[in-house]
Amino acid sequence: MASDGDGGGKPDAVVVRDALGVGVAVGLSGFAFGVTSAGSGLSVWQTCALSLLVFTGASQFALVGALAAGGNPLTAAAGAFFLGVRNAFYGLRLSQALALPRAVRPFAAHGVIDETAAVALAQHGRRGARIGFAVTGVSLYVLWNLTTLLGALGAEAIGDTDAWGLDAAGPAVFLALLAPMLRTAAERAVAGLAVLLGLGLLPVLPAGVPALAAALAVPAVLYLEGRRAARRGDDGRSGDAGGAGEGER
Repeated sequence: MASDGDGGGKPDAVVVRDALGVGVAVGLSGFAFGVTSAGSGLSVWQTCALSLLVFTGASQFALVGALAAGGNPLTAAAGAFFLGVRNAFYGLRLSQALALPRAVRPFAAHGVIDETAAVALAQHGRRGARIGFAVTGVSLYVLWNLTTLLGALGAEAIGDTDAWGLDAAGPAVFLALLAPMLRTAAERAVAGLAVLLGLGLLPVLPAGVPALAAALAVPAVLYLEGRRAARRGDDGRSGDAGGAGEGER
């Protein structure tokens, strides 16, 4: 029976429905990953191992995309690793929101990804957060791995994936996952600068390296944002000082 949970949050049934919607919608994109991974030269078992053990779509697509472009495996793995570092920051937020027992945390850590964090942190109250995290994580994990297997087997069956244009599936899904996360002007600026860096360096650097170089967009935008904030602060203080001077006269 649905319960209102704690903290005046949504009924349990609503949380489960929303979580399943996210799990199913994103889980189906595992098919595109399976096709892309097999098309990049990985075997079916290697493709499935990535989904079972890594289980973070953006990093998986980044890895196989770099390999498909002829990149060095170590460079490709480094790019995927840095892309997955964001999950550690999700973990800091989720550890407070979920407050799971110590024995459960190592297993839950494997499910800390964009989708589970988004659903869990959108809830009001610990009960809703736990339900959202668990349902999203389990449904997405099961469906993602199942569709990965089907995609990899399908890629082997159809042969040359480039002839079908399926090599575009990975980047398309990656962009679809990324676009909703660009909410602020700074985030959009980082994305735009990263695209310019990646495309600009593509002709002159080995495959996979432009993706790593694109990460320089983050400190560059943060530096410019800091300078702009400092200037606004200086202008505000100057205005206050001018107003005080007028008042004294």
